[in-house]
Amino acid sequence: MCHAAVPVVAPESESAVPDVLGPELRCVFCGINPGRVSAAANAHFANPRNDFWRLLHDAGFTPRLYDPAEQFDLLPLGWGVTNAAFRMTPGSSDLRRGDFDRGRLETLAAELRPGAIAFVGKEAYRGLFGERAELGPQARTLGSTALFVLPSTSPANAAVPYATRLEWFSRLRAWVEPRARLAVRAFVVDTRERVLLFRWENPAGSWWITPGGGIDEGETPEEALARELFEELGAAGIEPGAVVHEYRHTLPWGKRIVQQLDTFWLVRVETLEVAPTVDLAAEHMTAHRWWTLDELEATTERVSPPNLAAILRSLL
Repeated sequence: MCHAAVPVVAPESESAVPDVLGPELRCVFCGINPGRVSAAANAHFANPRNDFWRLLHDAGFTPRLYDPAEQFDLLPLGWGVTNAAFRMTPGSSDLRRGDFDRGRLETLAAELRPGAIAFVGKEAYRGLFGERAELGPQARTLGSTALFVLPSTSPANAAVPYATRLEWFSRLRAWVEPRARLAVRAFVVDTRERVLLFRWENPAGSWWITPGGGIDEGETPEEALARELFEELGAAGIEPGAVVHEYRHTLPWGKRIVQQLDTFWLVRVETLEVAPTVDLAAEHMTAHRWWTLDELEATTERVSPPNLAAILRSLL
C-alpha cells in the first residue's frame, strides 16, 4: 500500500485536534473526542495518564515510544488517528448524540480506504452506530474497511488492567496484517450482452458481485473457476475464455483481514439457467440477476469491482 506523507487535517472550526489521515492506511485509530489536555496540546491522546502511545509501542505498532506531538510520524508506518466526535468536552459523558457524525466516518472509509478502523473504547463505536459492541473484530464493515473495538486507554478506564488492554492491542496488530488470498471470478455475459451478478450481503449492506471465489489448496486457477461456476451456477463444461482483468483489494474475512487479488475471466454463454449446487445463502448470497450495461451505469446500488460497467464496455 502507498501511504501519504502529507496529513489530512480537519479544519480548526470542526475539531480541537487535527486528523492524522492519509489514503490507504493499514489502520485508523478512532478515539471518542478531544479532552482538555489534547485540545491544549493540539494532539491526540495527549493526557500523560492516557496509555494509548505506550500501548502502540508495546504492541508493536511503533518502533519506539512516540510523544503525542509526533502523531504525524504515524503516517509513514501506515497508521492514522481521528475521533468519533470533534467537540472538546471535559469528559465523554458530556457529549450529545448530535456530536457523533457517522456520515463523516463513512466518507473517510470510502475516500481514503483504510484497511481497518479501530475504535479506542466501546463508547466511540456506540456513539456512531447506536449499538453496543464486544471487544475485537466486528461483523459490520464500512465498505471494504473492517472495524475493530479496543478497550479505552483513558485513565478513567483504570479498572481494566494494562495487561488486558495490551492483549487487545496486540490482537489488533496481528489482525491488521493482511493475509494474501487469490480468487477467481467470471464476467458471465450472454448474447444480449448482459452480465450475471449475485447480491452479496453483510451487516454493513449489500453489493452485486460476479460469480467466483477463492482458490483452494492444490487447485489451478482454471480448476477453481470451473468449480465455482458449477457450485454457484450449476454450469459444467463452460469454456472460461481469457483472463481480462485483475482487481486487488483489502477486505474483512472472518476474523482476519485479507489482501485479495481477483483474476477475472470473460465467459460467454448463449443462455444460462442458474441452478446452484451449493447453499448460496450460507455464502451470504441472496439473489441473482442479469444486468445490461446501461443498468449498471445507472444503478445507485454498490457493485464490485466498482468500475464494472466501464470494464465491460471496454471488453464488449
